[in-house]
Amino acid sequence: MNSREIFIAFWTIVVKEVRRFTRIWPQTLLPPAITMTLYFIIFGNLIGSRIGEMGGFDYMEYIVPGLIMMSVITNSYGNVVSSFYGTKFQRHVEELLVSPIPNWVILSGYVVGGVSRGLGVGLIVTLLSLFFTDLQVHHLFVTVGTVLLTSVVFSLGGFINAVYANSFDDISIVPTFVLTPLTYLGGVFYSIQLLPEFWQGVSMLNPILYMVNTFRYGILGVSDINIVFAFGMLLVFIVALFSYSLYLLQNGKGIRA
Repeated sequence: MNSREIFIAFWTIVVKEVRRFTRIWPQTLLPPAITMTLYFIIFGNLIGSRIGEMGGFDYMEYIVPGLIMMSVITNSYGNVVSSFYGTKFQRHVEELLVSPIPNWVILSGYVVGGVSRGLGVGLIVTLLSLFFTDLQVHHLFVTVGTVLLTSVVFSLGGFINAVYANSFDDISIVPTFVLTPLTYLGGVFYSIQLLPEFWQGVSMLNPILYMVNTFRYGILGVSDINIVFAFGMLLVFIVALFSYSLYLLQNGKGIRA
């Protein structure tokens, strides 16, 4: 395939993915908006008024970056895992595999689709947060870079989950038993400085902690972790997950009958 044909194939997959979640927006875009609004009201207004300040900021200000990142993570992951598994289940994946489209183009198309939904929901949540607090971005490059790289990481993670899934139940196991606990324990609602030294060390093993804190640094200018290390970790994750995803596509692991 020449470069023009590759671009057409890539763009076709991206458009299909974007149309997929925008067509059913009451199921894909509205629920996260409602959920995050409830978080803002319950945790930010009601509980936050009793907590006071966190990390030198009003509690609502402190948790907003984490809630935005949480919505980006879950929606980037959920879009790819449900879409690619649906393609497997309906046997459409065989048409992709027998086509001359390079595997990296197929993978990139699904990832960009996941990133589009993740960033779209993140933008909606950000706009909703403005009704509850004022956001002033301190480091634009860090903010944009973190949310983009994080969305790519979890889109790739969703792709790998979809490849190994053998039923619709399998695509909910990782989000329920892995992503949700790691997200809640990733410093969304608190600073790890409040934890005993032992649990601070345990928290440092949670990769989502680095993503949430780096994004918080981009918006508020405060963080519990090293920003340079966090960016390096994100890049390593992307390279590792992208390579492994390509390997699964190339070998047809969990895809070919």
